[in-house]
Amino acid sequence: MQPISGYASSSARGNDRLDARARFITRTYNHLFVAIVGFALIEIALFQSGVAPVIARAMMGHSWLLVLGAFMVTSWLATRVAHTSSSLPAQYAALGAYVFAEAIIFVPLLVVANSVARGVISSAALVTFMGFAGLTGIAFYTRKDFSFLRGLILWGGVGALVLIVAGAIFGFQLGTFFSVAMVTLAGAAILYDTSNVLHHFPEDRYVGAALQLFASVALMFWYVLRLFISARD
Repeated sequence: MQPISGYASSSARGNDRLDARARFITRTYNHLFVAIVGFALIEIALFQSGVAPVIARAMMGHSWLLVLGAFMVTSWLATRVAHTSSSLPAQYAALGAYVFAEAIIFVPLLVVANSVARGVISSAALVTFMGFAGLTGIAFYTRKDFSFLRGLILWGGVGALVLIVAGAIFGFQLGTFFSVAMVTLAGAAILYDTSNVLHHFPEDRYVGAALQLFASVALMFWYVLRLFISARD
């Protein structure tokens, strides 16, 4: 029979483990909140300074494939650094670079949305928040491991990228059904990322976890906003 002191020691270790995981989750969502606020502040600064229309014209005046390619390289580098670097300042720099890159690539879409109708951006942001909150609640309530979604997200992401590139090359539009499919894919990514935060992410990688969640939220916001724009056209 194991001594009582052994049970007490095991129980203490279990409590310490739970406390460490709880701190990790809190840090992750605090960093996610800061990233979203930072994204919003960058966009506000760009629009209030009058720089946003200039950026939009410059980006729309060049091949969208070049813009997309530059963003993908930046995203890959930032994600890799945030997940692999042992330097905390480097991880923060990667998160900051990713948030800034997202803010820049969103500018043309936000300019279009702003010209379509007042309230479109805030409405899309509210729907995105509700979707994120609902999916996060599901993951936390069920405590289910959604790792099985990884393959679906990877294949869906590759398929979407092929369609986006083909649309840019051959000039066809990706319509409402594509946007709905991408919102669904973003929802799956949020479930997957939240599950990883709960079960799998190393507890010293809260910056990388926040970056991953921010990327999924940004993807959902992009295509929800596209749906609102198409509904107003």
